[in-house]
Amino acid sequence: MKPTRKRLRRACVAAAAAGLLFAPAVAGSAYGAAPAAPAVPAAPSPDPDAEFVRLTPAVAAELDAAVRKVMDETGVPGVTVGLWAPGKGSYVKTFGVADKATGAPMATGLHVRIGSETKTFTVTALLRLVDRKEIGLDDPVATYITGVPNGDHITLRQLAGMRSGLFNYSGDADFIKRFEADPNALFTPRQLLDYSFKHPAQFAPGAEFDYSNTNLILLGLVIEKVTGRPLHEVIEQDVLKPAGLHRTLFPTGAEIPAPYAQGYTNQTASGKTVNSTHWDPSWAWAAGAMISDLQDLRSWARTLATGTLLTPATQAQRLKTTPIGVPGAGYGLGIFNVQGWIGHNGSLPGYETLTVYLPQARATMVILLNTDALHDGQEPSTLFGEAVTAIVSPDHVYPGHKPH
Repeated sequence: MKPTRKRLRRACVAAAAAGLLFAPAVAGSAYGAAPAAPAVPAAPSPDPDAEFVRLTPAVAAELDAAVRKVMDETGVPGVTVGLWAPGKGSYVKTFGVADKATGAPMATGLHVRIGSETKTFTVTALLRLVDRKEIGLDDPVATYITGVPNGDHITLRQLAGMRSGLFNYSGDADFIKRFEADPNALFTPRQLLDYSFKHPAQFAPGAEFDYSNTNLILLGLVIEKVTGRPLHEVIEQDVLKPAGLHRTLFPTGAEIPAPYAQGYTNQTASGKTVNSTHWDPSWAWAAGAMISDLQDLRSWARTLATGTLLTPATQAQRLKTTPIGVPGAGYGLGIFNVQGWIGHNGSLPGYETLTVYLPQARATMVILLNTDALHDGQEPSTLFGEAVTAIVSPDHVYPGHKPH
């Protein structure tokens, strides 16, 4: 399988699970039956350090060594790690370079492309429409979008929860061929759906879990249909502004605001590593096109996991997870719960991110990388997340895994 084919099938993933899903990458493929992660956090442990250790100088030194070890093993150019926990301290540190050509170091204020973390914003925009009673989670997608296979039976809830059965367009051979030929090609949402809809359904709506970027493209179109506004404007006005995020954006082209980390990928037809910073993300649109930075993602992690932009009833529905085949992990509505860490990861050519929140400790973890090159078949963001959480939250280790 060509590197790009492998990556695009997983692009914009989720669940630490697999690239989630693939993985979570969870991103792209389903896993076998495993118990769903609990939607409601467990009661706090009587041991104040059981959920999250104190970030002492000794622990910081241990984290430094663990991060450098993963960097040495994976060859990641640069990484930023941020940890914050009330009463336990904080750890914010950058490693390596943001630009291999100039040697400029990674820095905490750099923008990066966040891949599938975009899904959390798109689904939040959808759920705010639910709270305003402009749409219903159990509405069939055919109510809003014509031409969807099984559209009369696939609900918006199933799209947001990755249970539609629709083929993932980024796994289509013709899509991959076009992307490999021109990574700056402009794709429209309808073109992306065409790549998906020529394939038969993978399963009956609601029958299984399968991470598919097609689901989010449809939700983006539903949001535009209901609001009468472009998706990027809806997310900016209805999600980013209420959340107080000023350095996060949904680009309409290949732009990325300065300052930014250069992104490097080997997911090319030749397998050679190239600079993909300015590749147009239109192919990912509502599933993975957004940009952010460390501090905005720190804020978003808590907002997302605690549901401050939604009603309690809607947030409870969001956090109800479906098993993804990874022990202790489940996927909700545009969000995952992996060993108690709630949030999402992201991956697209040149970048990987992981933004999660541990309610028991009110702890936040954000990890940003400027490459998406796999290491022994694993997402590097997952490897960093596993190494860090093994130290700071040993009862809640974000797991590494071997993707399908």
